[in-house]
Amino acid sequence: MFDIGVNLTSTQFAKDRKQIVTRAQQAGITGILITGTNALESQQAQFLATQHPGYCWSTAGVHPHHASEWSQETAGTLRRLASQPQVVAIGECGLDYNRNISMPEQQEYAFNAQLELAAELSMPVFLHCREAHDRFMAILTPWLDKLPAVVVHCFTGTRKELEDYLAQGMMVGITGWVCDERRGIEVRELLPLIPADRLLLETDAPYLLPRDMRPRPPSRRNEPCYLPHIVHQVAAWRGEDSQTLAVQTDSNARRLFGLSGL
Repeated sequence: MFDIGVNLTSTQFAKDRKQIVTRAQQAGITGILITGTNALESQQAQFLATQHPGYCWSTAGVHPHHASEWSQETAGTLRRLASQPQVVAIGECGLDYNRNISMPEQQEYAFNAQLELAAELSMPVFLHCREAHDRFMAILTPWLDKLPAVVVHCFTGTRKELEDYLAQGMMVGITGWVCDERRGIEVRELLPLIPADRLLLETDAPYLLPRDMRPRPPSRRNEPCYLPHIVHQVAAWRGEDSQTLAVQTDSNARRLFGLSGL
């Protein structure tokens, strides 16, 4: 069980980051990818990954919410981080028109710049798309044949969006969003459409705590140690054995990010 999306730099983990990793190991999590969402947090993510060699890795990127911060200095920071062995993907990058915390044109510029960097460095990209599918695909598609691998992280889209991603050879990250009876039903019903070798699983901790966990955790904060619950639920909805799915998705993550096996 490899968790491809953990925001370990979050202030919600400030007091117990080492314990978070320990609990993940005790829960059977085989590896963690720490998400970088801006220049500073990408640096922090890479540093945290150095504290757990062979178990934690990181991404380096600028989330669309932070796109207004993009600069040549930012680009230089990401390029420098990408040379470090812990950094295995460019991102989290993409488009988010749901909140538009950064203006759409700023998001598009930063997204394209990061795709260009990933293509130049031949690195996978870790992508975010929310309510921006058409524009997201328009920017991404010209780069696809220049990128070694692509994962659309925390997929929450429609059947048409999923079919577009799969048709272009992308991988898909599924979170505890599907465990939410209020808003995750549509994605839950799409799970069987994802080929086993294209599926990745993640918590997106500390966000998206699975709502159907029983007993309920004492805190609303999500953790990587809860990934086994997501694996179990996703396997059930796909009609698969959970241990088989855990092994398959671990293998998928290691193949995508160029990591050694267990």
